[in-house]
Amino acid sequence: MPRESEILRLNFWDVAFALLKERGAIHLAGSGKNLGCWVMLTPTDGEPASQANAERGAEEDGLDISTAEFPAPENSGESDAKIIVRSNGTVTYVGKDIAYHLWKFGLLARDFYYQHFHAHPSGRMDWITNDSASDLDAPAFGHAQRVYNVIDSRQAYPQMVVKHGLRALGFPAEADSLTHLAYDVVALTPRCAAEMGYEIPAEDANRPFVEVSGRKGQGVKADDLLDQLEALARAEVDSRHSDASPAERAAVGHAIAIGSLRYFLLRFTRTTIIAFDFKDALSFEGETGPYVQYASVRARGIFRKLAEQNPGASIAAMERAITNEGLAKLLAPPEGNDLWSLTLLAGSLGVHVEAALKAQEPAFVAKYAFQLAQAFNLFYHRHRILSEENAQRRAFLLLLADLVLRQLTIALNLLGMEAPEMM
Repeated sequence: MPRESEILRLNFWDVAFALLKERGAIHLAGSGKNLGCWVMLTPTDGEPASQANAERGAEEDGLDISTAEFPAPENSGESDAKIIVRSNGTVTYVGKDIAYHLWKFGLLARDFYYQHFHAHPSGRMDWITNDSASDLDAPAFGHAQRVYNVIDSRQAYPQMVVKHGLRALGFPAEADSLTHLAYDVVALTPRCAAEMGYEIPAEDANRPFVEVSGRKGQGVKADDLLDQLEALARAEVDSRHSDASPAERAAVGHAIAIGSLRYFLLRFTRTTIIAFDFKDALSFEGETGPYVQYASVRARGIFRKLAEQNPGASIAAMERAITNEGLAKLLAPPEGNDLWSLTLLAGSLGVHVEAALKAQEPAFVAKYAFQLAQAFNLFYHRHRILSEENAQRRAFLLLLADLVLRQLTIALNLLGMEAPEMM
């Protein structure tokens, strides 16, 4: 977690500023409205709309970015002059961002110091930057081959300027490897805003969503949001599993809370305005994280019961139990159509992941996980898996359930979600 203040304290900007001047990427304006400012010339194609979004985003987020930082293209038809350093000597947000991206790509010949921030139960360590000394076991960061900046669409214009800055400095390959993974506004439903303790203006009460705005004092801290989600999830788990230990219930409540938030944010395509709502996100019905997680819990429950009934059961033994003739009968239409459909869907995870990568749309993986969970729940209710008397059919149903569980677990992991032991 890099901190902006250390970009200045460690003189990242000084190094970047010298490089920008040395390579002619910026120049000192000697006249006009930008007199005394260091400016960068940028292409104007398609900038006006992005510029307006950036100005609105700066105002909404309460950032110290003046309108002068996002000047309109000159009427002369020349390139737009982008202010990097104001006439009073202060560095603009974009100027610091250029220095930051030089570090990201390992082009700055400077580095942060790093200290421990948080140790996860899995053993993974989170790190935070420091300006004085590193912990002895600190790894190396930076030197990225590709960079994806996950920032909302209102920041399109400054992101374009950063990319152009890299190109102007003579780093075209790095500029091509920088992607602004833009998304639309994340807002709250009026009900959710009220639950978070915000006073909703009368004009916003009947709107479908309330925009989060630093200027209006309507900001949502991640910790507060997660704490409230976890409390609601824990209450549900406590009511369902009072016999489980407090530690077990706490772990499941945490997994549900994180899963519900992640899935809610990822199920929408990046051009969609997201209106977050606690009740909708935590629902066990419909296209939600808990619904997908519950399908994995249900599948795991099958194999837990199988181990109790037949301790020696194994996947290899199930595969040996099925003959080619028996398999042909099981999958023969029309009775076998639903089995074929589930098998094909479970086997298509790789196709959906490739599509998500190509389109840069995580929503494709989220949608796949929901469809697989939905299809498995239908399969679960339609077939008597453990009580099936035909040995070959029972083995095939178990193998299919195992395939779904494995693929669903991978999909959940890709979305940053856990498949809990119980729900």
